[in-house]
Amino acid sequence: MNTLAIAKSELILGGQKSGKSRRAELLARQWLDAAPDHQAVLIATAQPWDEEMRQRIARHQADRAERVPGMRTIEEPLDLTVAIRQHSNARTLVVVDCLTLWLTNLLMPAEYVPNSAPVTMDIARAASLLIAVKEASGPVVLVGNEIGLGVIPMGREVRAFVDALGRLNQDVAAVCQRVTLMAAGLPLTLKDAE
Repeated sequence: MNTLAIAKSELILGGQKSGKSRRAELLARQWLDAAPDHQAVLIATAQPWDEEMRQRIARHQADRAERVPGMRTIEEPLDLTVAIRQHSNARTLVVVDCLTLWLTNLLMPAEYVPNSAPVTMDIARAASLLIAVKEASGPVVLVGNEIGLGVIPMGREVRAFVDALGRLNQDVAAVCQRVTLMAAGLPLTLKDAE
């Protein structure tokens, strides 16, 4: 197993099943193995809206418990700023998985309202997240999807979401020490600590 350097903050982007969460788990496992007083916390943003999502969440929980048994899980679908501030300290690595579902929870609630204006990202909420990442006492690893590489989606709401996620990814990348793009389980470093 290759040892990865732990950055103060890392954004891991990629497509679905690209290896994003596995990389975050590997970082957490290495952090836990590095010192007996190290801790790792996963802030999970997924919500079990339907049976398929409940099964997916259960599968992720079981896989994560096997791969990183020492990592605690905190479920926080909306208030990442508070969760990061509450759990970050010099001896704790915080993993947020994932920013895409967090944004989905904020912008695309389960109940659709016909003929409503497209929802936009709350600038103050995004800014407070960026500050929490910058001010975190310990390392923070954020996982998110890169969905802007495909075809332009049909539908105003979906286009607005793709735009909002692209802006969020750019803003988070700007404050993170390291940015990694995952494809086929392989990491490509886009930005690294100097």
